[in-house]
Amino acid sequence: MTVLKRVKLRLRRAYDLFKGTAATLSDFTAAAQPRLSDCTVGVDPRKAEALFRQLLHQEVNSTREQPIFTTRAHVFQIDPNTKKNWVPASKQAVTVSYFYDVIRNSYRIISVDGAKVIINSTITPNMTFTKTSQKFGQWADSRANTVFGLGFSSEQQLTKFAEKFQEVKEAARLARDKSQEKIETSSNHSQESGCETPSSAQASSVNGTDDEKASHASPVDTHLKSENNKLKIALTQSAANVKKWEIELQTLRESNARLTTALQESATSVEQWKRQFSICRDENDRLRHKIDELEEQCSEINREKEKNTQLKRRIEELESELREKETELKDLRKQSEIIPQLMSECEYVSEKLEAAEKDNQNLEDKVRSLKMDIEESKYRQRHLKVELKNFLEVLDGKIDDLHDFRRGLSKLGTDN
Repeated sequence: MTVLKRVKLRLRRAYDLFKGTAATLSDFTAAAQPRLSDCTVGVDPRKAEALFRQLLHQEVNSTREQPIFTTRAHVFQIDPNTKKNWVPASKQAVTVSYFYDVIRNSYRIISVDGAKVIINSTITPNMTFTKTSQKFGQWADSRANTVFGLGFSSEQQLTKFAEKFQEVKEAARLARDKSQEKIETSSNHSQESGCETPSSAQASSVNGTDDEKASHASPVDTHLKSENNKLKIALTQSAANVKKWEIELQTLRESNARLTTALQESATSVEQWKRQFSICRDENDRLRHKIDELEEQCSEINREKEKNTQLKRRIEELESELREKETELKDLRKQSEIIPQLMSECEYVSEKLEAAEKDNQNLEDKVRSLKMDIEESKYRQRHLKVELKNFLEVLDGKIDDLHDFRRGLSKLGTDN
C-alpha cells in the first residue's frame, strides 16, 4: 500500500505537469517515468509498468475527449454500391460535434442518433471538406471507407462548420509533425543509449568477478544497476514506439491508398455525373422546345377561340338586327294600308298650306309697308330732334340775355 500511494502521488504530480506543459501521451509518459522508477525500487518492473498503465488510464480517461464545437444537421452517407446517391443516416437533424482527444492529441467528428453512432470520423491532415451547395457539404473518410454529407438549415452554419473543419485539420497536421519530430528524437536517444550500454557493462566488469561484486556490493554499483535497468526500459519503450509508429505509418499509407481509390472513383463518378448532366440538359432543352411549340399551339387555339367567340357575338347582333328589321317591315306594311287616307289628308293639308302661303304673302306686304312708315316716322323724329335742339340752343341764348339784362337792372337799382 505504501508503494501504491507513492506511485499515485508521483503520477498525480506528473499529471499536473502534463496538463500544464505536455501535449501528447508520450510527453505524459516521459514526465511520469522517472518518478515511477524512483518510487518502485525493489518492485517487479512488470507489475510496476502494469500499475503505471492502470493509474494512467484512471487519471486520464475522465477528461480524455472533450467537445469543442457542436451544431445540428441532417446526416447522409454515400451509397456503397453505386457511389453516387446519398443515403440518409438520420430521419431528422441530429447533433454533430467535434471532439478533441487530449491523450492521443487527435480530433474526431461524432454524431449519435439515439443509441446509434452514425458518424465516428477521425480527422487527418489529408481530409478535405467540400461545399457542394449553399447548405450542403461533404468529406471522405478513408478509414471508414465512405463519404459523409451534412445538410444544414442555413448557409451560416455550413460556413462555421467548414471553418472549424479547416482549423481542426490544421491542428491535426501540426500534431502529426510534432509526433514525427518526437519519433526521430526518441530513435536518436535510443541509439545513443545503445552505444552507452557496453561502456557501462565494461565499467562494471572492471571492478571484479561476480562473486566479488556480490560480496563487495557498493551503493555505486546499485545505482549503476538501476540506471542500466532504466536504460533497458527506455530502449524497450523506444523499440515499441518505433513499431507502433511503423504500424501507424503503414495504416496511413493504406488509408492514403484507399483515399486515392475513393478519389479516383469520385472522379469517375463526376465524369458520369457530367455526362448524365449533359444528357439531362439536352433532354431539358428538347422538352423546353417542345413546351414552347405547345405553348404556341395553345396560343393559336386561344386566338381561334377568341375569333369564334367574336363571330358568335356578331351573328347574335345580326340576328337581333334582322329581327328589328322584320318588325320595322311589319310596321311599314301596316302603314301602307293607311296610305290612301294619308294622301287625301295630305292634299287637304297642301291646300291649307297654299292658302296660308297666300295669307303669309299678304302679311309680308303689310309688314313691308309698316316698316316704311316706321322709317318715315323715325326720319321725322330725327328732324324734330334737330329742330328742338336748335330751338333749345336759341332759348338758352335768350335766357342768358335775360339774365344779363336782369343783372344790369339790379345794378342800376343799387346805384340809384
